[in-house]
Amino acid sequence: MQTSRSIELHGQPIAGGKSPLVCCPIVGRTVDDLMLELAIVLPKQPDVLEWRVDFFEAIGDTAAIITAAQLIKQAAGNIPVLFTRRSTIEGGEEIAINEAQVIAMYTAVCESKCIDLIDYEMANDPGNIVQVRTAAKANDIKLVLSYHNFSSTPNLETLAARFLTAEQLGADVAKVAVMPRDIDDVLKMLIATREASKTLHIPLISMSMGSYGALTRLFGWVFGSSLTFAVGASSSAPGQVPFEDLNTVLAIVQKSMADQ
Repeated sequence: MQTSRSIELHGQPIAGGKSPLVCCPIVGRTVDDLMLELAIVLPKQPDVLEWRVDFFEAIGDTAAIITAAQLIKQAAGNIPVLFTRRSTIEGGEEIAINEAQVIAMYTAVCESKCIDLIDYEMANDPGNIVQVRTAAKANDIKLVLSYHNFSSTPNLETLAARFLTAEQLGADVAKVAVMPRDIDDVLKMLIATREASKTLHIPLISMSMGSYGALTRLFGWVFGSSLTFAVGASSSAPGQVPFEDLNTVLAIVQKSMADQ
């Protein structure tokens, strides 16, 4: 049962249009750490890998970043790689470079063509977003514009506006992740996801975080989220579910829905 838009690369849907795509993050601080993570993650055959480069100790060395990205891509084979520097404002690690240097790093990585998708927060300076979008588009890399709120879940109008803003800013994929304070907030996120999936012209990724939010990671695809994150070796955000557990739940729900 297809309830979400497919995320495409080079004109073709990732994993043949599978819904939802399952993405595993890697968060190693060194190249050796990353390779050890990949040895655990890749045999699980996720649909997408996310490299959270804000965990990487050599983030100030663009040449080292590109070398590591090339090694990751070589190991990943046909599995697409999502490149993400998560800002501290939206839950990321402290890094030793400023935003201008981040943009230069993003541009160089796009030009190296060793990644497939790139994530940048839509709350960043509009001029910086334009630079990232331009670099991504010039190198046939898909741009995920994201919004993360680790303290609360905004109201439905604000959530809808976040999804729409990503599309208006030229994203190929809109991502919204928020923190629920109770189960009603989880329901609010699912409703916002469903409504956005009806109105946006691009795929979207949504989730609530934390223990309550695990429900959205398991069932958000039913409401229109195209991708969910699962723990392959290490978690990158609160509430991520182990890869095997997620696949078990997906198989049960998808079989049950197919029988209807």
